[in-house]
Amino acid sequence: MKVNLKASLSDAHVPADQASSQRQLCLSLSALKEGLEHSAPLNLCLVLDHSGSMSGKPLATVKEAAINLVQALQPSDRLAVVAFDHEAQVIVPSDGVWETEPIIQAIKALKAQGGTAIDKGMKEGIKETADGKEGRVSQIFLLTDGENEHGDNDRCLKLAEVAAEYNITVNTLGFGAHWNQDILEAIADSAQGRLSYIEKPEQALGVFTQLFSRMQTVGLTNVTLLLEFDPLVRLAELKPIAQVEPETIELTPQLEGNLYSVRLGDLMTEQARVILANLYLGQFPPGDHQMGTVQIRYDDPIQQKTGLLSEKIPLLFTVQSQYQPQPDEQAQKAILTLAKYRQTQIAETKLKQGDRQGAATMLQTAAKTALQLGDQGGATVLQSNATRLQSGEELSEADRKKTRIAGKTTLQAP
Repeated sequence: MKVNLKASLSDAHVPADQASSQRQLCLSLSALKEGLEHSAPLNLCLVLDHSGSMSGKPLATVKEAAINLVQALQPSDRLAVVAFDHEAQVIVPSDGVWETEPIIQAIKALKAQGGTAIDKGMKEGIKETADGKEGRVSQIFLLTDGENEHGDNDRCLKLAEVAAEYNITVNTLGFGAHWNQDILEAIADSAQGRLSYIEKPEQALGVFTQLFSRMQTVGLTNVTLLLEFDPLVRLAELKPIAQVEPETIELTPQLEGNLYSVRLGDLMTEQARVILANLYLGQFPPGDHQMGTVQIRYDDPIQQKTGLLSEKIPLLFTVQSQYQPQPDEQAQKAILTLAKYRQTQIAETKLKQGDRQGAATMLQTAAKTALQLGDQGGATVLQSNATRLQSGEELSEADRKKTRIAGKTTLQAP
């Protein structure tokens, strides 16, 4: 299993007469199967909220979705299940899935009770997942329907960082309308996972299945992007780098000697991670130049190898006395995707400040950006919420959560 790595600049031509030029570097990364028929073994932990508010159909559908995943696992895979209310309990310790019936019965026995302490569930989930992570694709599916009233949100964020350090991806699933989208998004972003919204109980099975299918296509883990630049090239100081596909996440580069490193988590074979870096170039003489290199460090769970390095790819550009723009289509799409995300963020900020018209205007702008990207589903959600605000309506909790998801990813058209 190797890395498929492609690099392009928003415009590979640079005018010679400018002291400074801004360019965006677009990187597309995925795992290459190279003819291998089997996939990496999985190490999955379900961390499930069974607080009192999950009573009835919500908990019933979550149990059904969890059981469906159990039945899809192979004996060589590992599974753990943690249930939490205001406390947390390991109801299925991490082990190979040799017999599914005891696991299914443990899940079926869950009853809705108590309050909500997300960090306690996370702590137990990370412990269980860490036990079986060697040579496997390790992920946590964390589902909750409520605020963390018996827990500590700061502790949740610290635990997400611990999960990332342990090479464990955390996917968060918000159920219903009353969960804290800021916290669940921050957990998923920090641990390189996906934030999902289960608006109605009947959607639980589909969301679980989608996340599990994505997990099954992971080919490489513990992936880190390594960037090295010419002294005349630098990363932007404010929001220098972001992932824009499959969902948008602001990333934080770390300096390792003369390299910038950015942790990306898992790489899939079916869907690329697309990264966008904002660069400033000093003045170069006319001609062809190399601004730096890009390389990937990764683990291969199928071959049981760690700390592997891809080939270094040179980052090339041309300085022209007679400047002729050469825009790159893939990079332009990535720029628009990041713009949509940031436009929805500005809209949310304005709404919190009480500036409803300002929020509506930014949502309209984001809807237009979504249309440029061909994201009809996102455009519909964003324009609909803009229209509500303009007509004097309040946005419901569900509307706000749909806005967040529409900003972060591409929605299926209704």
